[in-house]
Amino acid sequence: MEKSARKTKAVEFLKKLDIYEPNIEDFVERDYVCLFEGYGGFWAFQYPELMKKVEEIEKRSNGTVYAITHEFTAFGECYSFLIVTDYEEEWEHLVVTDGTTHYAFAYVWNKTDDECSEYGTVGVHSFGGGIRRVA
Repeated sequence: MEKSARKTKAVEFLKKLDIYEPNIEDFVERDYVCLFEGYGGFWAFQYPELMKKVEEIEKRSNGTVYAITHEFTAFGECYSFLIVTDYEEEWEHLVVTDGTTHYAFAYVWNKTDDECSEYGTVGVHSFGGGIRRVA
């Protein structure tokens, strides 16, 4: 699948997640991925270690990262990289919405214990143009 098709789908998901429109525009025009802490968004490119991880994930999965959440959990500091996969037949299941809660496919990087990092579904809540992981 072409990267442009994945990016188009990523924009659809960002809108579905009700992300602040200027952040979506910067993703479209500049490939800027937003990092969310709480519901506040920051540009991921401000964090070189994080951008290196985005590049690794995209290369390994042949996917497109379109948003990142950051949280501290009982099992470590985690970053959830929301991804559009390379397989169009999966796309309808990559983000499932229930009101303001969304279940999105992601790679979760456990920075504290990398052995616990994995692909899976995370729950995020949208509010005020941002998202926060809740499950």
